[in-house]
Amino acid sequence: MSEPAPATGTLDSSKVGGRLRAERERLQISLRELARRVGVSPSLVSQIELDRVNPSVSTLYALVTELGMTMSDVFGDSRSPERTVPQQLRGADGLAERPETRRVINLASGVRWERLTPHSDTEVEFLYVTYPVGAESCPEDALMTHGGREYGYVTSGTLGVRVGFEEYELEPDGSIAFDSSSPHRLWTIGDEPVHAVWVVIGRKADPRGE
Repeated sequence: MSEPAPATGTLDSSKVGGRLRAERERLQISLRELARRVGVSPSLVSQIELDRVNPSVSTLYALVTELGMTMSDVFGDSRSPERTVPQQLRGADGLAERPETRRVINLASGVRWERLTPHSDTEVEFLYVTYPVGAESCPEDALMTHGGREYGYVTSGTLGVRVGFEEYELEPDGSIAFDSSSPHRLWTIGDEPVHAVWVVIGRKADPRGE
């Protein structure tokens, strides 16, 4: 199986801080209050909103969930005129996506998300993810939880996945499916980056409201 090409950054949407800040201010939530709700320092939230640091996977999910946003909101679907994508790059019907036009979010420890759909979808997050050597979605002692169900397929490298008390090693062509409300963590095993296709369905069903 050939390796999917990474996005070239033509549409750089990795600067997510402004969108998070705009939604927080729209909801009239103070920076300190948001930090308290997600369990991080006000300084970290401020640095993320100013795009001075990239959030971890777990911190981004916590912020997005607390603000009631979709990942499409975070990726940002509005395009400025200078970033208008030529129709020939998207296909005649606008259904296909190419590496040159993917929306990208860069996260802490070098984790990279590339959206594989040309348009937003509030129910499904369809991503091409990269975990560099040493990268992780969250610390070992702070597993993440959120709404939805996840499906992952590893194309290269070895990915460690912990779900609850169980740990798995996914090598190329390995796959996994689990309930996202179960505490979980992803990390790179070995000295080769991990590339995978990842799908999250129904993330907005926040388990904290159940």
